[in-house]
Amino acid sequence: MEASKDISRLIEIMAALRNPQTGCPWDIVQTFETIKPYTIEEAYEVSDAIERHDMDDLCDELGDLLLQVVFHARMAEEAGEFSFGDVVEAITRKMIRRHPHVFARSDADTPDAVKKQWDDIKHAETRERAERRAKRGVSEDFKAGFLGSVQRSFPALTEALKLQERAAKVGFDWSAPEPILDKIEEEIGELRVALAEGDHAKVSDELGDLIFAVVNIGRHVKADPEDSLRGTNTKFRRRFNHIEAVLDAEGETLEAASLERMEEIWQAAKAIERQLG
Repeated sequence: MEASKDISRLIEIMAALRNPQTGCPWDIVQTFETIKPYTIEEAYEVSDAIERHDMDDLCDELGDLLLQVVFHARMAEEAGEFSFGDVVEAITRKMIRRHPHVFARSDADTPDAVKKQWDDIKHAETRERAERRAKRGVSEDFKAGFLGSVQRSFPALTEALKLQERAAKVGFDWSAPEPILDKIEEEIGELRVALAEGDHAKVSDELGDLIFAVVNIGRHVKADPEDSLRGTNTKFRRRFNHIEAVLDAEGETLEAASLERMEEIWQAAKAIERQLG
């Protein structure tokens, strides 16, 4: 079997990998649950390639992500649920339905009007899905209500941001960033109390409240929390790598170095960054 630009070849390859008699032993035993972490990981790798502006990597990572879609669709087809063609049909139907200003008649002729139209259609779809689930006896309370369109499948930071954005649409929001800073300080105080009490469950709860408040101020100053944290992660990597490089040049190891020495090198790395601007 050879490579091809035709999606049908990828579908054939996946079918061959899943063949119970002649397929790959690893692929054969996979389930939706075991594949799910890889699907999430591939989506993040697509995001990473975009942030690095690496088009070669982006092409490769998009292929890996597409493979995940084909993998899930193949397992569903084997279970008699749906096929890859059904996935394509569902998304094309959705795109046509959500773009009446392109494929039908609509008065939405500005970006804001299109966004509102999209939200209205999506909200209606959410209600319809909830009704279908109720008829099937599937209980998913988080799908109900005004916040039902915010998916729990998002990373926690993204879900928090979208919940806040959704609530803000009906006026449930702070009017300025300053009161949120007060709220953050309040949450820090409550976290201190929980730590002093030694109640692990309460510490976890208060930590969540603190992070939620931090996400909120990020939203108000138009700093996406996911991007902000990723930037800090990159900064941490860079500075920690500097610690490792300096220690290596001195003939020391990370394991043997004292915290005080590592902190000294860390501060030196910060000073270098400030000088470079």
